[in-house]
Amino acid sequence: DNLPPILNALELDNNGTRLVLEVSQHLGENTVRTIAMDGTEGLVRGQAVADTGYPIRVPVGPECLGRIMNVIGEPVDERGPISSKKIASIHAAPPEFVDQSTEPEVLVTGIKVVDLLAPYARGGKIGLFGGAGVGKTVFIQELINNVAKAHGGYSVFAGVGERTREGNDLYHEMIATGVIKLEGASKAALVYGQMNEPPGARARVALTGLTVAEYFRDEEGQDVLLFIDNIFRFTQAGSEVSALLGRIPSAVGYQPTLATDMGIMQERITTTKKGSITSVQAIYVPADDLTDPAPATTFAHLDATTVLSRAISELGIYPAVDPLDSKSRMLDPRIVGAEHYDIATGVQRILQSYKSLQDIIAILGMDELSEEDKLTVERARKIQRFMSQPFSVATIFTGFEGKLVPLKDTIRSFKEILGGKHDAIPESAFYMVGDIDDVVRKAADIAREMAASNN
Repeated sequence: DNLPPILNALELDNNGTRLVLEVSQHLGENTVRTIAMDGTEGLVRGQAVADTGYPIRVPVGPECLGRIMNVIGEPVDERGPISSKKIASIHAAPPEFVDQSTEPEVLVTGIKVVDLLAPYARGGKIGLFGGAGVGKTVFIQELINNVAKAHGGYSVFAGVGERTREGNDLYHEMIATGVIKLEGASKAALVYGQMNEPPGARARVALTGLTVAEYFRDEEGQDVLLFIDNIFRFTQAGSEVSALLGRIPSAVGYQPTLATDMGIMQERITTTKKGSITSVQAIYVPADDLTDPAPATTFAHLDATTVLSRAISELGIYPAVDPLDSKSRMLDPRIVGAEHYDIATGVQRILQSYKSLQDIIAILGMDELSEEDKLTVERARKIQRFMSQPFSVATIFTGFEGKLVPLKDTIRSFKEILGGKHDAIPESAFYMVGDIDDVVRKAADIAREMAASNN
């Protein structure tokens, strides 16, 4: 009589384990086609299935902090049930246009290179590009740490179709760095649907993470950080599900609903008058082809991109953010102000000049450059070193105390370097420091040490 509506959750007992199915298609009068959220081995024909009467619902609220849950909200960290008072459906309408905030606002991260050259929008979406081993995870952890310190906000990490080992490592690193406290108040909630899960779970786990983040935004008025690692796997899982449901594929074999699937999820990530969800999405680019439909569809939604470069990490500069490749629509004089904009473009100009002079330096050496070019190179190298920054979460590995730099100090520091105020200070003083005052102190220490060694 009554077929369960599309997106409703169905439940059944699969040899002692609870299996959740999500209705995806109606076939005639009395049959539905569903997506399974777990393995379907052991199911038999004629088995009883119950309609829950609502979509998949998961626990939300402060009880989720410090815990790991799966796509259907079950804890997977072996620390007992999540004793949450509230549950929410993973499918929700995006905030109404009248409820959204239209004022562009910068989210200050305390990371110099990001705040100066590619600032993040509060309630915006940031793409994080980077190969293996250039520091994506440490960068994400520092953002979680800084947002908790500077804004008192929470973070939600959605692991979508990535390696289980990485998820496990991240959890233990978060415990080691104090982002998650087993006894005290944690700053982050984790939601995992890793590579070993069926496509149904991988296609929905980003929505589960988003639902947890929406509670903190809408009910507690927080500025929440939502990390999705990796947004490409969300599209990939959607493509697998689409093929299993018998839909005719579109370009490159992706699902015909690619743009809508992505849009429905991304539209929920926004700033409302109560709070905001700022999302940082790691993006895998298949075969390094930026025109592939999956990354190309993602780009349409991004406000900023942070590119981590292997060439910069090889110089020992961390965070290895590429200052010329990273972009943001917030770097606009009407949003950040004329001074910030002028200094950012001045920094990019001098780094670009240095890049174009590198071939000449490699072949002929520094001596062949004009005096003006020599000065450009010296300042550019100082700026490059100054873009490194000690991270709080990396203190246990580097021994450097972490520094969180306020935006006004970042602008002042780069302004002084560009203006030539610190031309006399050696390059080494600019490496792994906070603001320009730290550089001056470090230079004085270096001078004292040299004087002492000469005596």
